[in-house]
Amino acid sequence: MSEELYKQMAQCIIEGEKEIAIELAQKSIELKMHPLDTITKGFVVGVNYIGDQFGAGEAFLPELVMAGEAMKAAVAVLEPELLKLGEAREVMGRVVLATVEGDIHEIGKTLVGTMLSASGFEVTDLGVDQPADKIIGKALEIDAQIIGMSALLTTTMVRQREVIEELDKEGLRPRIRVMVGGAPITKDWAEKIKADGTSEDAVGAVQLAKRLVGKE
Repeated sequence: MSEELYKQMAQCIIEGEKEIAIELAQKSIELKMHPLDTITKGFVVGVNYIGDQFGAGEAFLPELVMAGEAMKAAVAVLEPELLKLGEAREVMGRVVLATVEGDIHEIGKTLVGTMLSASGFEVTDLGVDQPADKIIGKALEIDAQIIGMSALLTTTMVRQREVIEELDKEGLRPRIRVMVGGAPITKDWAEKIKADGTSEDAVGAVQLAKRLVGKE
C-alpha cells in the first residue's frame, strides 16, 4: 500500500502538482506513515528525479521550480508531525544559506534549504544577492556551523572565495564550515577556494552537511 503511495508522491513532485502533494502528505499522516519515510521514500525520490532530468537537459527550470514548490508544500504539512515525534528532529546543526552577491538564482538553493530542513537542520535562508559581511554576520548571530553558498554564474562564483577569505581573516574557520554549490561549481573549484565541500544536488548537499557536523 505505502509503496503505491510513495510512487504517487514522487510523481506529483515530478509533475509539480502542489495541491496533490499536500493531499498525499495529509493522507500519509492519516495512515500513520512515518513522516521521514514519507519524505525520503516518497517526495524526495521525485525531487531527485527532476533534478537528474534537469542536469541532463531533459527538464527545464520552470519544472524544477514547480517541483521545489510542491516539495516545500508537502514538507510544510509533514513538519508538525516530525516535531511531534521529536526523536527524528534532533537539530543536526544550524545552516545559513545564501546566493552570493550579484547573483539572483534561487531555485537550487531553496531546494537545498528544503532538504536540509527535512533532514533536521535549522536553516536560515538569506535569499539572493548577499554580500560576504551579511552572510558571515548572520552565521555568527545564530551560531551556525555551516554556511552554504550558491552561485549560478561563472562571474559570481568568485564571491564564494571572498566569503571564505573573509572567514579566514576573522579566524572563524574551521569553526564555521563552508559548502558551495551551483551549476558552474566543480570539486576543483571548491578545493581551490578551500571550501569544505560541494555537491551536485540537494541530496548530496544534505549528506555533505551531515558529514561536516559529524552526524553521518
